[in-house]
Amino acid sequence: MLPNLHWATITLGPIVIQVWGLFVALGIIVAVLVVKQFAKQRQLNDTAVVDASFWIMVAAMLMGRVWFVFDEWSLFSGHVLDALKIWEGGMSISGGFFGALVAGVIYFKYKKLPFLPYAEVMVYALPLGIAIGRLGCFFIFDHPGTVTNFFLGEVYFVDGLVRHNHGLYLVIDGAVLFSLFTYLRYKTKALPPYFVTIFLLWEGLVRIILDNWRIADNHWYGFTAAQWWGVVMVLGGLTVFGTRQIIRKKYTHVL
Repeated sequence: MLPNLHWATITLGPIVIQVWGLFVALGIIVAVLVVKQFAKQRQLNDTAVVDASFWIMVAAMLMGRVWFVFDEWSLFSGHVLDALKIWEGGMSISGGFFGALVAGVIYFKYKKLPFLPYAEVMVYALPLGIAIGRLGCFFIFDHPGTVTNFFLGEVYFVDGLVRHNHGLYLVIDGAVLFSLFTYLRYKTKALPPYFVTIFLLWEGLVRIILDNWRIADNHWYGFTAAQWWGVVMVLGGLTVFGTRQIIRKKYTHVL
């Protein structure tokens, strides 16, 4: 069992830094640097991936907020303007994934660049960015789970009970997946879209499984919004895997 590790702010004189925002920003910066380096290695336009990363992050944060407000509408129905107070927290990574996908497709189509090769290098770094960003969720304990005697359970600062801290699990999840991606990058000759395929299947299953131990989430037909999005991701991963030969043929000239 872990003790109460709640850590929400860092105070530097008159400046108060939100721990969650700090780690999210750090995760984005590190992920973009890794993507830029990988794009150069793959002989892709590294400037384009940095530009794309900006618009993808904007779309991900916007859609992540919209998704959260929709999913937790009971918190905003009486005071809708509070939905604009993003500095108070409240983002959905499921909505973020959707926003990022739409923005990425639009950007690379507009720039007349092949989507798959760029998606591969960006998805490669995504688990690393998620792992770092989720450290913020871990420290502020904003995803409390059910009561547990699991050895990674943490004393929840609100009620003093030992609960699953989903932020910690998602840090571990991102770190393990990035390690797997790095192994595949250097030790195998597998062709795209293997990063995209694995990411969709892996993260989809993680969302479906982990949300069984979440509390305070709305359910639709027995699943949370994140679990339904996980189902969509798994189906997407299976579709990409099933059509991988067709996809590779389309991008033969740039793979």
